[in-house]
Amino acid sequence: MKHIIAKFLTSAADPKFFPPEGPPEFAFLGRSNVGKSSLINSLLGQKMAHVSSTPGRTRTINFIGIYAKASQPYPEMLLVDLPGYGYAKLSREISAEWPKFIEPYLKERETLALSIVLIDSNVPAQPPDRQLIDFLRGMGRDFLVVATKADKLSANKLRSALAALARDHGVETLLPYSSRTGDGRAELWREIRSRTTQ
Repeated sequence: MKHIIAKFLTSAADPKFFPPEGPPEFAFLGRSNVGKSSLINSLLGQKMAHVSSTPGRTRTINFIGIYAKASQPYPEMLLVDLPGYGYAKLSREISAEWPKFIEPYLKERETLALSIVLIDSNVPAQPPDRQLIDFLRGMGRDFLVVATKADKLSANKLRSALAALARDHGVETLLPYSSRTGDGRAELWREIRSRTTQ
């Protein structure tokens, strides 16, 4: 895969600081510690999202522009890193922040082309993930469920874990992904690119 040209654009904790709507946007959502920052960095092939050993560190919506070539003034798409949810120590604080700027983003952002919901392939289905999937479905949003840390399970165990997670979350398919090995990277880019040409 060719080198990805990515630039960090802005962080926002208030809808008035979101960048102007333009190219299609791809939002990454998931519980704290699901490996969201690692997945974004793996997808880009460079360190763009901050990986922290302390879950729940992303407290703003972070916008990353993807460019076809370095000289291009405007991005062809945006990757959007949303705060993690469901981490016990921070969940009340983050829950309070959701209606302020996360819900408005998911509900009202017209350029949001796809919400990428990350769940841990090693952990049984969690209620907050199902709530998020139901929320996106209720909004009529296009979403894709990606199962992270897929390299930690053997092929057979991964297959049965994915089947159980798909059943429990009421989705047809899950895309397994490993930030460590890069497995799933080409497939996820294919899903993203397919939404930029519609």
